[in-house]
Amino acid sequence: MIEKATVKRQEERLTGRFLEGIGFTLIIALIGYGLAKVPGFDHVGQLACAIIIAIIYRQIWGYPEKIRSGIQFSAKRLLRFAIILHGLKLNIDVILHQGGWLLIRDVGTIVFAIVLTILIAKLFKADDSTLVLLLGIGTGVCGAAAIAATSSILKAKDEDTAIGAGIIALVGTVFSITYTLIRPFIPLTALQYGIWSGVSLHEIAHVALAGAPAGPNALAMALLAKLGRVFLLVPLSFILVYWMKHKEKTKSGSKAKIEFPWFLIGFIIMSLFGSYVLGHAFTVSASMMNGISSFTSFILTMAMIGLGLNVSLRDLRTKAFKPFLAMVITSVLLSVITYFTIYW
Repeated sequence: MIEKATVKRQEERLTGRFLEGIGFTLIIALIGYGLAKVPGFDHVGQLACAIIIAIIYRQIWGYPEKIRSGIQFSAKRLLRFAIILHGLKLNIDVILHQGGWLLIRDVGTIVFAIVLTILIAKLFKADDSTLVLLLGIGTGVCGAAAIAATSSILKAKDEDTAIGAGIIALVGTVFSITYTLIRPFIPLTALQYGIWSGVSLHEIAHVALAGAPAGPNALAMALLAKLGRVFLLVPLSFILVYWMKHKEKTKSGSKAKIEFPWFLIGFIIMSLFGSYVLGHAFTVSASMMNGISSFTSFILTMAMIGLGLNVSLRDLRTKAFKPFLAMVITSVLLSVITYFTIYW
């Protein structure tokens, strides 16, 4: 009886710490959400704010080991759940019927961003090839969501995933604000500006921020171009799975075991559901869809906090500076080149 009582108390303690860990990421996510409402931080976004808070916490108080299980649940399980929900943002029907010609540009964007980021990083002799690849994918596809979706395929460290997501969020915010500032002075029509924003900016939120001031038609075109890049996340992920298996097999000489990204199946299912069921079989209000989108972003933020707690600033300056520089140069060239291809 005493042993059973002891085991029960231990289980209750473990359960309590597990819930405390999830609650810990929830609280920081709420703080990040609130901070993102403050003027000056409102353009940065809750994701970047929350990751910064998590990183600062780690440097001051260290990693909260007692509640690690709950934090890891947020970092791993909630991350996959957020990616699955992210599928609702992709309207496949719109892409196939209206955005087919934009897919060609989107493919070019993704290939250009990944290849150039890797080449520049090699030129700078950057050490962390995984972080470089994650930044290239984030720049080319859809920011932090793409980094989160491909990090497990690439067997990336939690630290690399968090650093990559944080860099993408911050740099993308700077670029989107820059776009809005220079828009009145560039000779692009509203629709051309929308295409430029959607093809070259990092995340859906950045595209929305930059595209909105040009009017509803420009914003719609910007989001259409961006959704094409989100759509291409699926084939890119399967290409990465094949590449990793081949890479590991070459290293070990035996068949490699790469975890299949099952959450991408959920992403596809949710995309199909949002494209062909919502609004067809039954109607969902715009406010409810906005609520689901906000919930998805919040869950992704909780997950990224779990990853951000693994970041050590001691190593960040030497480890991340060269990949960061490669990603910024790639982003600048991507913006300039896509601008001139659209203008001409």
